[in-house]
Amino acid sequence: MFRNTARFLDALFVIAGGLLAHWMRFSTPIALSDTERLLIAFNCVLVLLLFPGFGVYDTWRGKALPSMLARVAAAWMVVVATALVLAFTLHRMDAVSRLWFGYSTLISGALIIVTKCLVHVALRNVRRRGLNYRTVAIVGAPGFSRTLLAHLERAPQAGFRPVCVFDTSYTSGDGATAPSTFGARLNRLPVLTDLNTFATRVRDEHVNEVWLALPLSEEHTIYRFTRMFRHDFVNLRFIPDVRSLSLFNHAMVDVVGLPTINLSATPFSSPQMWPKLMFDRLFATAALLALSPVFIALAIAIKSTSPGPVFFRQTRKGIDGQPFAIYKFRSMTVHEEAHGQVTQATRNDTRVTKLGAFMRRTSLDELPQFLNVLLGQMSVVGPRPHAIEHDDLYKDQVYGYMHRYRIKPGITGWAQVNGYRGATSKVEKMEARVKFDLFYIHNWSFWFDMKIVLITIFKGFINRNAF
Repeated sequence: MFRNTARFLDALFVIAGGLLAHWMRFSTPIALSDTERLLIAFNCVLVLLLFPGFGVYDTWRGKALPSMLARVAAAWMVVVATALVLAFTLHRMDAVSRLWFGYSTLISGALIIVTKCLVHVALRNVRRRGLNYRTVAIVGAPGFSRTLLAHLERAPQAGFRPVCVFDTSYTSGDGATAPSTFGARLNRLPVLTDLNTFATRVRDEHVNEVWLALPLSEEHTIYRFTRMFRHDFVNLRFIPDVRSLSLFNHAMVDVVGLPTINLSATPFSSPQMWPKLMFDRLFATAALLALSPVFIALAIAIKSTSPGPVFFRQTRKGIDGQPFAIYKFRSMTVHEEAHGQVTQATRNDTRVTKLGAFMRRTSLDELPQFLNVLLGQMSVVGPRPHAIEHDDLYKDQVYGYMHRYRIKPGITGWAQVNGYRGATSKVEKMEARVKFDLFYIHNWSFWFDMKIVLITIFKGFINRNAF
């Protein structure tokens, strides 16, 4: 019923958009030309035929609103493009006002998208109040079941209400289950251990969904539940417990038509990173132009206070381990290190010049890295890249160390604004830094980047830990 209503409204919005566009263009509300009527009718048919293929009328319950609205917008663009092809094919494009076509495209698209957004927001509010929900029974060990319950508790707007838990840790090696224990509870929910009792409860209470929160190795358990409910109209969902296999979120992607779980891969798609890429280029360009007098003054000061080049270049690893040359203002006297060895600066290090000590404390030595950002080798915000020798040292000592290079390294980062800068003389310091870097990767958003940039601007330049 709801989907049929949505289809009817979408077709109605196509007609309304055409009429409003005609009124805006010609100041007459009804007198449409034959070609305009044809395009409106064709768009209505295409909406009814193509929108279901794009998943526009699938349930939005528990799904991200921006991605669903993007899907609607893409479907509408396909409809419009197909209508254009029709007009050209029939040689009727000269009879169509381009302004009318543009107005109708924008108005109908806006009506469709805004209405769906309002309905989605309204349903979220209704579900927060305990209405329009679907009941869920969770199957799994207590640890992962507790994690799922916490997720559901934090997202009441999704409209899923857990009613009971089946504890698979009571299953014996031969597949038998322990007797039912109605007394046991998990997050105030009854915990069952007998499969028949669990199945009876699901059927008697008309539970909508059963979530199998099981490790990938539990294929036999998955088969038992699919067989148990093969005659029931209950949604069975498999939520694999892969917490121990990777540090990243486990996105499900399509690879050559096969459903694939990313255990360790680049965590963000290119479209997700477009705002970050645009910000990086614009911010780096503005910073280089605004700071050019500072660059010139520091270059003159470095050359006049100690012999050697103005810039210090060192090979670091970028995204996916690709090497690049990082730029810094030289803050030390020219010296040679033993092959394969990098000695970090320490307090009162004689290699650091007086000007270099000032630049390191104020982070001025890092400014040339905006060139790396402009070249696409670094980002304004991201995990700091370390010397390759330090990568070789810590990659086997600090769990998750190399996962930091799954995204572009940055000039500043979440670890740096939380005080983890300067030398890392102990493994514990590096572990803490990596922990903050991984938190940043797991929780990245464009606005998280903006927060880090603002913190850096207001309190992140002066660094007492930089020697």
